[in-house]
Amino acid sequence: MNQHYLHAMFHPQSVAVIGASNRDESVGGVVFRNMRCNGFQGKLYAVNPNHAEIQGYQAFASVEQIPGPVDLAVIITRAALVPGIIEECGKRGVRFALVLSAGFRETGTQGALLERAVIDNAHRYGIRLIGPNCLGILCPASGLNATFSNGSVPAGNLALISQSGAFCTSIMDWAKPNGVGFSCIVSMGAAASMDFGEMLDYLATDRLTDSILLYIEGIQNARRFMSALRATARIKPIFIVKAGRHAAGSAAAFSHTGALVGADDVFEAALQRAGVVRVETIVQLFSAAKALAAHFRPGGNRLAIVTNGGGPGVMAADRVADLGVAIATLADETLQQLDTQLPDTWSRGNPLDIIGDATAERYRHAISGCMQDAGVDGVLVILTPQAMTNPLEVANTVVETAAQFNKPLIACWMGEVQVTESRQVFDRAKIPNFRTPEPAVEVFSFISAYYQNQQLLLQTPGPLAHHSEPDEEGARLLIESALAEHRKILSEVESKAILAAFRISIAKALVAHSPNEALVIAEELGFPVVMKIHSPDITHKSDTGGIRLNVGNAQAVRSAYQEILQSVQKHSPNARIEGIVVEPMIIKPNGRELMVGVTTDAVFGPVITFGAGGVLVDVLGDRAVALPPLNRFLTKDMIQRTHIAKLLGQFRHMPAIDIAALENILLRVSEMVCELPWIKEMDINPLIVDEHGACAVDARIIVDYLPPSADRYAHMAIHPYPTHLITHWQLADGTDLIIRPIRPEDAEIEQDFVRGLSAESKYFRFMDTLQELSQTMLVRFTQIDYDREMALIAVLQQDNREKELGVCRYIASADGQSCEFALVVADEWQNKGIGNKLMSCLFDAARAKGIRIMEGEVLEANHAMLELVRRLGFARTVSAEDVSIMRVVKQL
Repeated sequence: MNQHYLHAMFHPQSVAVIGASNRDESVGGVVFRNMRCNGFQGKLYAVNPNHAEIQGYQAFASVEQIPGPVDLAVIITRAALVPGIIEECGKRGVRFALVLSAGFRETGTQGALLERAVIDNAHRYGIRLIGPNCLGILCPASGLNATFSNGSVPAGNLALISQSGAFCTSIMDWAKPNGVGFSCIVSMGAAASMDFGEMLDYLATDRLTDSILLYIEGIQNARRFMSALRATARIKPIFIVKAGRHAAGSAAAFSHTGALVGADDVFEAALQRAGVVRVETIVQLFSAAKALAAHFRPGGNRLAIVTNGGGPGVMAADRVADLGVAIATLADETLQQLDTQLPDTWSRGNPLDIIGDATAERYRHAISGCMQDAGVDGVLVILTPQAMTNPLEVANTVVETAAQFNKPLIACWMGEVQVTESRQVFDRAKIPNFRTPEPAVEVFSFISAYYQNQQLLLQTPGPLAHHSEPDEEGARLLIESALAEHRKILSEVESKAILAAFRISIAKALVAHSPNEALVIAEELGFPVVMKIHSPDITHKSDTGGIRLNVGNAQAVRSAYQEILQSVQKHSPNARIEGIVVEPMIIKPNGRELMVGVTTDAVFGPVITFGAGGVLVDVLGDRAVALPPLNRFLTKDMIQRTHIAKLLGQFRHMPAIDIAALENILLRVSEMVCELPWIKEMDINPLIVDEHGACAVDARIIVDYLPPSADRYAHMAIHPYPTHLITHWQLADGTDLIIRPIRPEDAEIEQDFVRGLSAESKYFRFMDTLQELSQTMLVRFTQIDYDREMALIAVLQQDNREKELGVCRYIASADGQSCEFALVVADEWQNKGIGNKLMSCLFDAARAKGIRIMEGEVLEANHAMLELVRRLGFARTVSAEDVSIMRVVKQL
């Protein structure tokens, strides 16, 4: 309910520019001039010990000499001076700082030490700091232009956060002539103190911001980044350009910002899972910005194309196919209607070629028909200047027609001289328009992908996806035993034992230490068998001749044993040989060889991989990646993103595989990743799957020591649904309740719960007279990020559905040390101990996250709540802002 603490940074009442200058072209001179000339209404102070006056303003020798309070300090000095200046600001009570100065970690070891001193001083005094080495921030609504760019931007509803100051200046220069306004522009620089996560938290609550653009070179805190990204994307569209997609770009990004850059396909998977959209170029981001500024909101990806030229329509359709956008199929009713309105020679399909002599009225009929078709999600209108068509008249008609419908429309007026006025018409109407079909299709694909990715965002799987519990303790003991022996590479037998502990079907494997022992094992398992070298130093056994397949009799077993040893000693003479693994030969005539694995990304932690297996894994490079935890929706999506997916269904004489068995393997691997944080790498290759099930034929697991952490899922970028917080509880009258964390699918029972509250209870909880939750509030309350907040609901099973009886929640502050809570219980279920039990569970959840202080606001008239918090040990004080509100605080 409170205003975000960063609001004062973007809307300060007073700003001190430390390093302000009279030299017009110096950074200090430009920043101070921008602050003077862009409508800032607060108090502006110049700080420069060498001048009595700066640009007509009194200059102060230091921050300490400024007579009034200072909300924001903008620092433009030599890097060596910055730590001392931050300390002065801290003593002076300055809450926020922008460090535009360069010369820190990007310059090497000494610069990194200097940066550390800056951050330590900022933390000591509680200063929130952007930079160093940044362009600054700009907020048109408050007249704040604390940047060294030339010019400003119009106010609007887009926000831009960028690690590149040059990118900010480029988009600022582009914005005004393109009619795009911004709520704020933030240059993060090195993001040494305040990162993308904190900025996104603020923008999620900022009423001036509708959509967000990000330019990213690297991420420092993946958990915080993903947490903030997912929380914000539930409310506002986010589009991202990520630099460093390839090795050379990654190296450049590291030298620029000093940030880690992970594998690009992992980053892509993370963004999709967060419900945001990635664009590849700055031009595409500009185009997306234009569409977002126009409140462009498609509900799907089925595009209709209306054109007066066959060629451009085909070009657009080709680009549609390239991007995986769907060409809308027009309904029979639509085709019949258009047949009565269009000439006989029209294309009678999509693209709708309405012929080169198309009039404005013909365009109107074609567009209206598409907009009214339930199978169409958006329309691309193309015009090529021809003698029989008036571009301006058609443009006006298109604007008028588009205004009658809610579906998005994109214009592509090809050419230049004859269509200039038409483009101006579209700009005034806020209709995205382009010179060629391809970028128009791209924009539709980007914006529609946002809504598709929202389906991935809604998935909140728990760490365990199955009803049959794994033997987690047994697997943990195996790993700890290996680490105790200073081994990080588990043997095939150990690796398969861990898979078996998580209920993954394996090809049983035993180790033989002599030819006779191999023969005994083969007789026990049954012929034919597979024999493999058992060595911690050999990863690819076939490369050393360390595998023999289809060994069919006793004599062959003895021969194969010796042949494997000789071959391995020849190819890898220094390899340690610990025996020969003998296992059954898995014969599946309809089997497909697949690979399921785990890798650890430098930024996002554990990543699950899936693709073609066997020897093809290195040749084809066919893999899809996903961040755990997974559920069936996510596993299906992962499988479909691979080329091998086309071979898993029925074709020719081959029956379709048991796809549920494959999904179960992926879910089990997800469980392993969640519950066994020691796993750093794993290969199940091949995993043979046919119509009868799946079997892990070979497996290899690499583990490593784990630093201690209070958070059991600290190794993961996405926090799983916290099933360990589910509690079964019984009221005094014997009524059985469940207290559990809220899920996105609880939206309906949450809305019913709020609707059922009395007017007084609603007012006490929301301090407002709302009747029900808005869609935005409902999303915000049910689609939470369990890393930074928690909402526990008490539910009763009633008539085969759950009924919500009460809910409590906390949201952690930026420092992670304190949180704000809220609680409400249904009127008819009050005074039964539910509120007390909910709060007790909430205390435990907060403590487990390292939170030390819980606080909240209670209306003075809410006597029942005040009595409850008194019993729970909260201290109470009257709010300094409003005497009708009590501030309650508890040390956890």
